Amino acid sequence: MNPRSVLPHRYPMLLVDRVEAMVPGESIAATKAVTANEPWYRDIGEEAAGRLPAYPQVLMMESWAQAAGILAVAGTAGGEPPAGQVMLFGGASRVCFLAPVYPGDVVRHDARLTRAFGDSLIFEGESRVGADLVMTVDRMVMAMRPASALRPHDPETAGTPVDAEEER
Repeated sequence: MNPRSVLPHRYPMLLVDRVEAMVPGESIAATKAVTANEPWYRDIGEEAAGRLPAYPQVLMMESWAQAAGILAVAGTAGGEPPAGQVMLFGGASRVCFLAPVYPGDVVRHDARLTRAFGDSLIFEGESRVGADLVMTVDRMVMAMRPASALRPHDPETAGTPVDAEEER
């Protein structure tokens, strides 16, 4: 499965390169090749020529969450979010970063769907570089929500109170 066919993300924020294995509704193994050509390394000076800084941890988590997002829609009709729905990151708990990841590393994300109820899903898993465990995720919550509920209907009133009590 091509991540671009499922995720709305594009360069530079599409952080899954390939789906290696997947059992819809159960688990996914996906890879991300970390390269020095990514924008977060652009402004690093020549003094870092020996070894670039570690890949940002927040991007490691985003990449893992994108893999989980692919799994979230794999079992749906058409293999994409239900019509008019968007995937939202709800939160994560007990995420442990165990080792740094550097340009040149290929990260394998393993995510497992542990519970699905209504429009919410719970995942767990880990990431590795080779045999080395680099990140664990005890729990991540994802929700499907109507896209229309996330956009104001009238841009002129966006950000203004909608409750009559709040207007007083």
